[in-house]
Amino acid sequence: MLVKIREIAIIICVIFLISCKVDPKILPISPSNEIKEITPVGFPNANYTFSLNLISENKFILGRALFYETLLSKNNTISCGSCHQQYTGFANADHDLSHGVNNLRGQRNASALFNLVWHPYFMHDGGINHIEVQPLAPIANVIEMGEDINHVIEKLQASDKYKTLFKNAFGTDEVTSDRLLKAITQFQGLIYSYNSKYDYIKRKEKNISFTTQEARGYNLFLANCNACHTEPLFTDFKFRNNGLLMDPFLKDSGRYQIEKSPENIFKFKTPSLRNVALTFPYMHDGRFKSLEQCLNHYTNQIGNLVNLDPLIPQAGILLSDSQKSDIISFLGTLTDTVFTKDIRFADPNFQ
Repeated sequence: MLVKIREIAIIICVIFLISCKVDPKILPISPSNEIKEITPVGFPNANYTFSLNLISENKFILGRALFYETLLSKNNTISCGSCHQQYTGFANADHDLSHGVNNLRGQRNASALFNLVWHPYFMHDGGINHIEVQPLAPIANVIEMGEDINHVIEKLQASDKYKTLFKNAFGTDEVTSDRLLKAITQFQGLIYSYNSKYDYIKRKEKNISFTTQEARGYNLFLANCNACHTEPLFTDFKFRNNGLLMDPFLKDSGRYQIEKSPENIFKFKTPSLRNVALTFPYMHDGRFKSLEQCLNHYTNQIGNLVNLDPLIPQAGILLSDSQKSDIISFLGTLTDTVFTKDIRFADPNFQ
């Protein structure tokens, strides 16, 4: 009897120890070997290639770590990923304007990030014209990350983690701005979006087709929207005034802030409509919360006629409510959940 009691006691102790053991350390999941430059079927040649920034898995891993690194901000609280969240197509969920260090409110809505290697300009006003220097703008902006790039380099150089990541990527552990920017470019530049329902249909894959409503919406889109939001990227990258009244608080004159020519007043870069169902709120200042509101703007009397784009009629585009619903149905086919769920682009701190 005593032996049985002792055996039972041992079993209970073993069970207790097993249940109370420390969880193993969760290691970041490395990207797969499918880190490569591609041109999806039907896409034009990219504006940026990686010929002078040769792709490697270790550079990509470093770039991903930097994209989600709060050390890039003045008070170590804000990362690129704070305002560009993967599940929203790397836009900023529910924020009309971006929020930066010390919860300072920005002046524009955070743009979605994908297919960036096709962009000739960056930011809503096109103030940056090269993907490799684009990160410098939010890092230095006092109401975004508010940091000096030289201080960022010092902080990263003092980190054992980043010494290792830079050595893996570049052969030595020296942290430089050129290396930092090239690594972030590899991460951001390889965020491709080309696997929506629309894409599968265009490539005749998966044996799927548009619904009746989506097909109607596509035809209406081609007739009324495609001139600016041109397939297959769904943007022509041009600067246009779409007739929005100026916000009296922000007083944002758009491209005019970059090139002081009267013809640039109130012009902003045409955004891509890929993943548009995910990237709300809309417009450069996030004033519209829904696609219905966006379409209502274009079908109503236009308020701001200064430099109004000639493709937009002053009286508005003639669309019925049912036709607007059809267009919205089509726009839903541009959602690409493959890249929004791709673990290669996820925050490594939570993997």
